[in-house]
Amino acid sequence: MSNETPIQHGEVTATYFWDDGSGINGDTGAPAGGEPMQKGLFSSPSWPLGTEGYIVHEGEQYDFFIGDRGPGVPSHDCDVLLDIDGKTFADMMGESFDEQTLVVSGGNGHAEVEYYITEWGDGHGTEGAPHPFQQPGNKCENAVSPIPEEHLPQEESEEEEEAEETEEETAEEESTEDSGDENSEESGDAEEQEQQDEASATDDQEDSDTGVTAETAANDLSGFGLMGAEGTPSAAGLLTLAIIPAILIALFFAWTRRPAGAHAGADDDSGKGLMAAGTGRHGISSLIDRLRRR
Repeated sequence: MSNETPIQHGEVTATYFWDDGSGINGDTGAPAGGEPMQKGLFSSPSWPLGTEGYIVHEGEQYDFFIGDRGPGVPSHDCDVLLDIDGKTFADMMGESFDEQTLVVSGGNGHAEVEYYITEWGDGHGTEGAPHPFQQPGNKCENAVSPIPEEHLPQEESEEEEEAEETEEETAEEESTEDSGDENSEESGDAEEQEQQDEASATDDQEDSDTGVTAETAANDLSGFGLMGAEGTPSAAGLLTLAIIPAILIALFFAWTRRPAGAHAGADDDSGKGLMAAGTGRHGISSLIDRLRRR
């Protein structure tokens, strides 16, 4: 059966039938639509053969397609406008269908049902309001009524549509902002890393151009300190080294020119002469110390 939205709705009185060509209980022959008698095959006095839909009885739904013509005389005056197959009618009424007698148990052969047309058939017949059998000019307009809202697709109101659009736009904006923040952070990290790399490259280039590194600079400083302390004599040191030999020579000549018979004690007592100031090993050492302190 078609699952499309109903295109026509109404309420009618229905009866049941089972025309399988057996001739039993008023059987008038095989269905006019060419399909064998079966469950779900309904009969209408006017709707096109092949029309599809469903009926509702006491809250239960039953699918059908129009495969035959009827009822006949009962449809006059728009009284009975739908024939339901005996098996579906039995299920609908909570009874049983006797395939030998083609009768539904319970003795009730009529029921009020709602019908919903979902697709018109392409067979012989007339769309729209049903009419009695072989009375096309007698339209049963009372058999057609507006389709209940619960059987229509739920259309969203304009407010709901606007709310959904707003939610979608907000979600898209948030997604764009999150993406932008991530890109900004990644860009900032990349720029910071690039600056650090450039600074490091600049320092390496400067060291390469001057030929000076931290290690060579330390060595140069150490070497300069050593040269100043040991390798390069100071002015006072040079003066001391120059004076000491002169003093030694002078002492030597003074010692060799002493008068014969003179002795150290006399010279010491007189306190004169160069020997009085520096005679002996201790005197010379004392003189050298004084010269160094200058």
